[in-house]
Amino acid sequence: MTDQLTYPDVVQWAVPFFIAAILAELCWILIKQRGGRYETRDAVTSLVMGAGNVASGILLGFIAYGFFMALWRITPLDLGTSVWVVLLCFVLDDLRYYWVHRMGHRVRWVWASHVNHHSSQHYNLTTALRQTWTGTFTFMMVVRAPLILLGFHPAMVLFVGGLNLIYQFWIHTEAIGRMPRWFEAVMNTPSHHRAHHGRNARYLDCNYAGVLIVWDKLFGTFVPEQDHDRVDYGLVHNIGTFNPIRVAFHEWIGVFRDVTRPGLSLRQRLAYAFAPPGYSHDGSRDTSETIKAKHLARHPEDRDTPGFAGLPEGQTGDIRVKSGL
Repeated sequence: MTDQLTYPDVVQWAVPFFIAAILAELCWILIKQRGGRYETRDAVTSLVMGAGNVASGILLGFIAYGFFMALWRITPLDLGTSVWVVLLCFVLDDLRYYWVHRMGHRVRWVWASHVNHHSSQHYNLTTALRQTWTGTFTFMMVVRAPLILLGFHPAMVLFVGGLNLIYQFWIHTEAIGRMPRWFEAVMNTPSHHRAHHGRNARYLDCNYAGVLIVWDKLFGTFVPEQDHDRVDYGLVHNIGTFNPIRVAFHEWIGVFRDVTRPGLSLRQRLAYAFAPPGYSHDGSRDTSETIKAKHLARHPEDRDTPGFAGLPEGQTGDIRVKSGL
């Protein structure tokens, strides 16, 4: 077993592609007058958020890598570096991404870090770069621990994670409609991911996939984009700012304010931090489930359609609401 294993920094290599693709998408939209919209301040905010994500990775990346290497030194397993091992690592890491992403929408502590990615009311390739500055503080790095303990080298795990992120860049666009049916059936696509970014009641809490949409279909979270229900991007309660500092930290501030409210029990304080976003001790806020229930009360014809299947009438509960507090 060796500690010394290196893979290329594929995300850094992909930066020129990112820039070229953004310029190509912008030109396409300007020439064709369709396929999305760019708003200068919004795009700049996304780019600043992307730069901040890189900076935080440089400053804090040693924490995750040190944790991974500590696990590597105690595991007796080493699966090697064959192409098939890398492929298996990629698939398993994609499953890991699904669950981390799902927790990022169901656990407010993790949502506080992820919310900035959903804060844009536009959907173009710059949105893909609107990434968190505070991911280290969610401690979601522990979800990668089983991969390393199973014998996948930390460098390999980080390498396939980079490939996963690169794949997800191109699905943040309205310039591409639907892909061939066989591709849509297996892979995450712009159509699937547009639904994920929707604030419509139908699209709340769906399509968490990174690369393989089969995870959503397997675990019951898949909702196809509907032609008759155009995706409305952003948060249920949009924050109305292009200030990257506020974008990065507004939900953390909201968590702190809620947890430190006077007169709450310990259980209520913990729920404000770790229950689904939208939780309130007095029921004054809506979760995604109550939002869906209220939508069905207004539009009963949508019952048992995609995004509303299996919701009993009048049901309320705590799944999640994309809340910009």
